[in-house]
Amino acid sequence: MKRPPPVLLLLALAAPAFAAEPGPACAAKRASIETQITEAKAHGNKPQLAGLERALRATKAHCTDEGLAREREARIRKAQKEVTAREADLAKEQQDGNEKKIAKRSAKLDAAQRELEEAQKPLER
Repeated sequence: MKRPPPVLLLLALAAPAFAAEPGPACAAKRASIETQITEAKAHGNKPQLAGLERALRATKAHCTDEGLAREREARIRKAQKEVTAREADLAKEQQDGNEKKIAKRSAKLDAAQRELEEAQKPLER
């Protein structure tokens, strides 16, 4: 079996040093997770800390600004569908005239609208 030239070995070992810096959205996500890790440590919340450390490792390994943008768009589409469904539910109950059900459907619509607003917030840069 032929051994690779030493230059290739050096390039393979140095490749992580040449890796691209994370984009601004990924850097913001990483900073947010690091802040949450600090808070979890301060409160001694070991289960949350373990989850946050996994999230940080995954973010460092796989995060791209494009991927975050795709995830955001998917959340927005899902939230818009939920708002549309909740609006239809409320309209149906308003036709039926049951005040108790109208209040319940209105509260669910409000929650869906808040979720949509949250999803529509711009990515941190």
